[in-house]
Amino acid sequence: MRIAFYAPLKSPNHPTPSGDRLMARLLVEALRRSGHSVEIASEFRNFAPTPEAATMLEGERQAELFRLKSTWRRGPKPHLWFCYHPYYKSPDPFGPVLAAEFGIPYVTAEASYSRKRDATGWASAQATVAAAIRQAAVNIVLTERDGAGIRQAVPEARLASIKPFIDTASIKNIDLRPDSKRLVTVAMMRAGDKMASYKVLAAALRVIEDKAWTLGIIGDGPMRAQVEALFSDFAPARIDWLGERSASDVASLLARSGIYVWPGCGEAYGLAYLEGQAAGLPVVAQRTAGVPAVVEDGVTGILTADGDVSAFAAATGRLLDDPVRRQEMGAAARHFVLEERSLEFAALDLDRILKRYAGVEP
Repeated sequence: MRIAFYAPLKSPNHPTPSGDRLMARLLVEALRRSGHSVEIASEFRNFAPTPEAATMLEGERQAELFRLKSTWRRGPKPHLWFCYHPYYKSPDPFGPVLAAEFGIPYVTAEASYSRKRDATGWASAQATVAAAIRQAAVNIVLTERDGAGIRQAVPEARLASIKPFIDTASIKNIDLRPDSKRLVTVAMMRAGDKMASYKVLAAALRVIEDKAWTLGIIGDGPMRAQVEALFSDFAPARIDWLGERSASDVASLLARSGIYVWPGCGEAYGLAYLEGQAAGLPVVAQRTAGVPAVVEDGVTGILTADGDVSAFAAATGRLLDDPVRRQEMGAAARHFVLEERSLEFAALDLDRILKRYAGVEP
């Protein structure tokens, strides 16, 4: 089957790394592993930071839609349009139109609808997202949070679910050499939720400064100076600024750590949590947003109340002090990802969903 894949927020080919780009790439690979041919239908980024900015893109949107229609009329059309992560700031302006005109199924993955945005100037964009969700042969949700939002806004929407997943190839056979006192995190350094998480992490580590630990921070970004300032009162030897690394480097660094720590303010789910657990690391995070979709509280990690710095610090301290529990959770975490959240399992689930809801047999 030929699948036209489109990610309006960030193309899989976008130069800037992020969780959105990674999941887009993972979905493309999962579809290909199911035997389908996947083409990135458009590189057009339909992102508007404000409602006013959305209107400024209309001319470019129409030009891209014309290009897509012309291309499809000249050659073989796809069997299906697959849109990843349409939401109020980045709806899909092409897929619903093309699917209707050319008579092919329309599918979304990780579509998002939040009623509270209707009163903040985004009602028109939200209506566009809701219409696409309603039209879709199936909307694939990755978290119960997103599913609940869609069911509330579009009760008639057809939903199916897969769990967030990663490609475990780089870490499945890696030599694990855990350092029991080594804390580690992988996160971009940018404003908003990422910065909020760094603030919680720094504050929590001050609470347990008397314990023996070091922290490796993997990541970079425009707010690096501000993040470094948050940790500037710790002894320099305690914090390792490891910068942006390749996937293989990240796997090696995780394999030599002991506990994955990241509060996860506003995280859609956080693929880095799965990467840490695949390396045998228990997680300490907050029970917020989509984090419970990737960390099993009390089994593969500890989830604390949103914004409770003391609880986050205490949970980290308990794992540092309890090697048996840390090892048990780490083993459970690795088994959880390798056996339940791998690319191979996701490919099977995706293929079953498309066959059931979208009649994908070419």
